[in-house]
Amino acid sequence: MSDPRPDNGTGTADGEGWDPEAPGVLRLPSGRLVRGRGLRRPVPDGPAPTYGLYLLGKRPPDVPWASDWLRWPDFWLPSSRGEARRLLTEAWERAACGRVEVACGGGRGRTGTALACLAVLDGVPPERAVAHVRAHYDRHAVETPWQRRYVRRFTVPAS
Repeated sequence: MSDPRPDNGTGTADGEGWDPEAPGVLRLPSGRLVRGRGLRRPVPDGPAPTYGLYLLGKRPPDVPWASDWLRWPDFWLPSSRGEARRLLTEAWERAACGRVEVACGGGRGRTGTALACLAVLDGVPPERAVAHVRAHYDRHAVETPWQRRYVRRFTVPAS
């Protein structure tokens, strides 16, 4: 019997993935779907995430799904680059068969930067990742020059 879980991020073991047309859902080149959002806005309709990565300067509220917190002050960069790489890689891996959500307060700067790093992990060249996220997620994503530079310097680890 075949494994019912898709490997392209469009569904989960429960058979329900993100709606690719829903607000905030970014399709990566591999087909993985990741939802970005601002935590200051209401939770969108539809299924809950199976995993969330929250990019905030202080601990986020508890959620009923698996999640991690990456300390990342507004308009800046992650407090720990190593922890950022580890958690972004985990989010990218989980997006292969789950509903991954990446979120910060407003859903643009930190979230856009993280989504651009996920795009790099998915095969988008670092120098094109910001443009990819701005074209397919939010035209204002990745707000500061140092966030853009962070993405350009974000590389896929050698295997």
